[in-house]
Amino acid sequence: MTVIRVEVSPRPYDVVVGSLAGGIDRIREISRNARPILVSDSRVFGLFGSAIADQLGADPILVPEGEAAKDWQQLHALLEAMARLAPARSTPIVALGGGSVGDVTGLAASLFKRGCPIIHIPTTLLSQADSAIGGKTAIDAFGEKNLLGTFHQPSLVVVDPSLLDTLDERQLRAGYAEVVKYGLIDDPAFFAWCEANGRGMLAGHPDLRHHAIVSSLQSKARIVAGDVEDRSGKRALLNLGHSFGHAIEAETGLGTVLHGEAVALGLSLAFRFSADIGQCPKSDADRVTAHLAACGLPTRLAEVGLANGASRIVRRMAGDKKNLPGQLALIIVRGIGQAFIEPNVDVRRLTDFLDRGA
Repeated sequence: MTVIRVEVSPRPYDVVVGSLAGGIDRIREISRNARPILVSDSRVFGLFGSAIADQLGADPILVPEGEAAKDWQQLHALLEAMARLAPARSTPIVALGGGSVGDVTGLAASLFKRGCPIIHIPTTLLSQADSAIGGKTAIDAFGEKNLLGTFHQPSLVVVDPSLLDTLDERQLRAGYAEVVKYGLIDDPAFFAWCEANGRGMLAGHPDLRHHAIVSSLQSKARIVAGDVEDRSGKRALLNLGHSFGHAIEAETGLGTVLHGEAVALGLSLAFRFSADIGQCPKSDADRVTAHLAACGLPTRLAEVGLANGASRIVRRMAGDKKNLPGQLALIIVRGIGQAFIEPNVDVRRLTDFLDRGA
């Protein structure tokens, strides 16, 4: 078992990567004599949840699959179900599922009695390698992705890569975009590893899968520890590709394009725009786009039905949380592993870039 310590104040926590059985023991230690609440969706609960609930003596609550879980009504229903169970403020809430389950459950846990412990057991590559750590919670609102949320750090994260064996290929590929992101932010050697091993990892090689997840988690833990609440700009680098990606998700209808698919397209756009404005070698942008495409991920707007959507995408990006009044901020690059924040992007140049067949 690999243990990654996330050094955040006031309570650091562990991410344990390995057998689920070891993680269950850690959850029991945190629970003490309390009866945990297990939140999952029906598909994941059918695969793993019933057995986990029995082992923990947990009360289950089910939410819808995917982005449908992340709205006001579902948050209200989840909080109502929690209230009926009447947990103590110290009762752990266990989120079993992908990123959407983790987001809405984390938000509910942060709100209920002003904060119950949240434990994540992520079941998708995207959540195992990225979203389950860092403490961001959210629901979608008013047509925008992750508009409402809190910071609520978990007490524990249990990552068992074998749970990915039941994941469909599209979800697996989508999660891989978040893995690649870590090489592109500040670790060119890891991106080179992805080029050499990414398709083997996607094919199910257990050692490659373990390495990809652990490397991603170590990178995120390091970045998050330096900017826990995303105030200094360091943590904002984790949003490489996401300003484009969130706009693409919103414009196509939340849930139509998977988050990781939109991020992959956003990564390609960020690199190609950086090359277009002279910040990044074209050869690096070509490498990134070629690798993502070779792994079956979208790299062109036309692939998601937005061939003529430049102005609409830029309008969506204008509402991004990183922006200052009257400015459009964007994570761009000087090359592979050299991401930085450009706080005031030329909107006309960005629109022109997207109009030219991005």
